[in-house]
Amino acid sequence: MMQIIVLTIFIAVTFYGCVSPKKNDGKIHVLATTGIIADILSNSLDSSFVVESLMGPGVDPHLYKASAKDVGLLSSADIIVYNGLHLEGKMTEILKKVGRHKMVIAVSDGIPESSLMSLAEDIHDPHIWFDISLYSKGLQHIYMTLNRHYPIQAKSSRNKYEKYLKKLNDMHVWTKQRIELIPAKQRILITAHDAFGYFGRAYGMRVVGLQGISTVAEFGIQDIMRLSALIKQYSIRSIFIESSVPKRSIESVMYNVQASGGSVCIGGQLFSDALDSKSKKAGTYLGMLESNVQTIVSSLK
Repeated sequence: MMQIIVLTIFIAVTFYGCVSPKKNDGKIHVLATTGIIADILSNSLDSSFVVESLMGPGVDPHLYKASAKDVGLLSSADIIVYNGLHLEGKMTEILKKVGRHKMVIAVSDGIPESSLMSLAEDIHDPHIWFDISLYSKGLQHIYMTLNRHYPIQAKSSRNKYEKYLKKLNDMHVWTKQRIELIPAKQRILITAHDAFGYFGRAYGMRVVGLQGISTVAEFGIQDIMRLSALIKQYSIRSIFIESSVPKRSIESVMYNVQASGGSVCIGGQLFSDALDSKSKKAGTYLGMLESNVQTIVSSLK
């Protein structure tokens, strides 16, 4: 079935004029796969660019499958920007095919391989946005690519882009300061899946997930027992659910700890792979980061 969808979209994109003609508004249309990417671009590019997101609030990019409804967006975009490192795993073939006909940019291409967290040979953790300084390099890569191909429009965006880079750096510094409020022995972050590895490395926390780096991975009783033992060993007070992952996974750990005489509670909801709705605080990249840090610190310090 997936092969049929890929073929359908490829044919439609190849002959996009029959499906969704490009808008003749004189603007450069950028399609980002995730809301996080769309937000950093919207905050960095001026009105010469129109930025849209393929995935909406709360959508898990690990599980996302492009549908025939996405053909119009894919075909009418001048540029497609995606995370890379197999975050959009079910869109890999589609992005590869579309890339033969238009500009496709991976945020992760701007990050040195030596800075990526390796999971196995040729496999890296894709959740790069949780190290803000690292993600800034990805944004710089996008901007420099646009500058080579659209120098006039990129130049008009430069001031906005540089101001946003400053905001990212400020958030990076603030995050370090806030995490330091948690006593060192209590800096253990337990979540539904391993999305926070870069966060832990950048800001000094031990991070443990019930599932692997992808929500596609399943968990079993041994995983629950492993985390339960860790919680009791270190007297961890709070564990966290994620907005884009069913809460039953982490709740099963809580119930197991409580059933065996231990004590732990849900410390709150973290935003991992997707933003909240635009009207909410966590509906932006910076807002999501601030919300997560405040939830973690208030629950663990």
